Amino acid sequence: MMENWQELTALCETCGCSVRYAEPLRNHTTFRIGGNCGAFVSINSIETLRRVLALCREKQYPYLVLGNGSNVLAADSGYAGVILHLGHDFSGIQQKGSELFCESGATLARIGKYALEESLTGMECLAGIPGTVGGALYMNAGAYGGEMADVVVSASYMLPDGTITEIPREKMELGYRRSIFREMDGIIVGTTLRLQPGNYGEIKAEMDTLMGRRRAKQPLELPSAGSTFQRPVGNYASFLIDQCGLKGASVGDAQVSTKHAGFVVNTGKATCHDVLELCDFVKQTVLEKTGYQLELEPVFVGDSEKP
Repeated sequence: MMENWQELTALCETCGCSVRYAEPLRNHTTFRIGGNCGAFVSINSIETLRRVLALCREKQYPYLVLGNGSNVLAADSGYAGVILHLGHDFSGIQQKGSELFCESGATLARIGKYALEESLTGMECLAGIPGTVGGALYMNAGAYGGEMADVVVSASYMLPDGTITEIPREKMELGYRRSIFREMDGIIVGTTLRLQPGNYGEIKAEMDTLMGRRRAKQPLELPSAGSTFQRPVGNYASFLIDQCGLKGASVGDAQVSTKHAGFVVNTGKATCHDVLELCDFVKQTVLEKTGYQLELEPVFVGDSEKP
């Protein structure tokens, strides 16, 4: 362990949260790709997050927030700074009528299950997305005709100085895979969702139907970051990639899924370099053959802003 992590170790002991050093990011991304980070802190409270952020500012440690790692491509070289993990230890759900306040580490699957048990409808389209609510709001995640914008009311947001502000949905600038949070310097710590009273049986049937469609059409059996390319205006990335005959194309162990062309999957020990090289090939081929410019959807995690 680096000597300059001693104060972080002491702080985490005081806060009762875990910290690991030289932790492989591949263990915390659904792509199962990524080198080591400097420090991996499992945040367990608002106060812990505030104190760790203060230390990072004081020591000038770079830091990044990670949820379930489901829409992430991590660099082979890893990340030298601090990963602030908002996961299981920061995943509380509080109910007030048909509204749910969810800490950012709560997964959409868990929120969906909670909503089902309370016979609340509105999470059916989102419950199958393998991410946390904080990450889902950050990118306005969606599936099967629904998106976070449909159910979010407001978000609690921690600024770099530790203060928390409440941001209403109207000021989030939610669009296709975008939100104002992608341009802001701070951290979503909680999200309030507004659902509607519904029928347990109907909600469960819809969830089961959508999960069946996912299993049938998506390569859930292999590591991936979900949809690899954003949907271009007027078309679908998977259709264009399939049309260009790119299903099964591979670089190393990175492969365009033979089940769903919109997914790049890790068939074994794919590296970030493999994925990027394959994606560049796909983008170039699609552009030459169809005129559409595809853009990557996953967020890059590494010491540089762009891969």
